[in-house]
Amino acid sequence: MIIGSHVSYTNKEGLVASLNEALGYGANTFMIYTGAPQNTKRGNIDSDLVSKAHTLMKKNNVDIDNVIVHAPYIVNLANDSDLSKYEFSIRFLKEEIKRCEKLGINKMVLHPGNHVGLSFDKAISNIVNGLNGILDSSSGVCICLETMAGKGTEIGKTFEEIKQIIDGVKFGQRIMVCLDTCHLNDAGYDLSNFDNVLAEFDKIIGLDKIGCIHINDSKNPINSHKDRHENIGYGTIGFDNLISIIYNEKLKEVPKILETPYYDGLPPYKFEIEMIINKKFNNLLYDDIKKYYIK
Repeated sequence: MIIGSHVSYTNKEGLVASLNEALGYGANTFMIYTGAPQNTKRGNIDSDLVSKAHTLMKKNNVDIDNVIVHAPYIVNLANDSDLSKYEFSIRFLKEEIKRCEKLGINKMVLHPGNHVGLSFDKAISNIVNGLNGILDSSSGVCICLETMAGKGTEIGKTFEEIKQIIDGVKFGQRIMVCLDTCHLNDAGYDLSNFDNVLAEFDKIIGLDKIGCIHINDSKNPINSHKDRHENIGYGTIGFDNLISIIYNEKLKEVPKILETPYYDGLPPYKFEIEMIINKKFNNLLYDDIKKYYIK
């Protein structure tokens, strides 16, 4: 079981604090933004902190190959109406890959983008051109395109759309996919028949392209195209369906990352990971969170 959650990252404490937060949740992997997700401001990376974190990871059986970086969601490769913003997104993501290299992390999750009024074909072309401008043969960092809910003008709501992007990228071996359970549900995929969903993905893209999975319940019904995450077992996907996904043998070696909402500003991950490991739903989740964090 490779299970973790989104954790915080600061330039002052770097990966060391991120790792300690993850270990406090009972996790053996984690995901970070290398800065605030809503902007592109980034600080310098302290190589001594990186080295210290890698040593601590080895001591705690956390494989750096399972740790994930998430690109900020405000960069948009799908729309080039404002050429300066489009070119900035490409430059920024190239720099973000360099940051991943300095951290020793080899997977970065990226939202494909929003067409914002452009045609679908033009948006796909923009994403492909952007990725071809970002990726080269000099790095081992992979970009994991995230499956999206289809909210607004999002690209990537179907496996076919993701496949179309992958097929256009020159260094296609550096493109993988991040499955998001909430997004899949909201996009219209029936996760109560997850083996069928996996079979469809395998036919269109290939299971070897799954780089990580975001584990989230959903506040909304299937095919709603809303994208509102819910705590594990408290949404429309349901605990049993999520457990079946997490423990699917075909995904055994794939890192699973929780992105579920905080409760009253408090992280739920310690208790959700306990639920997942024990395969037992906790209907007192919110009470347990309050008891643990509010002394």
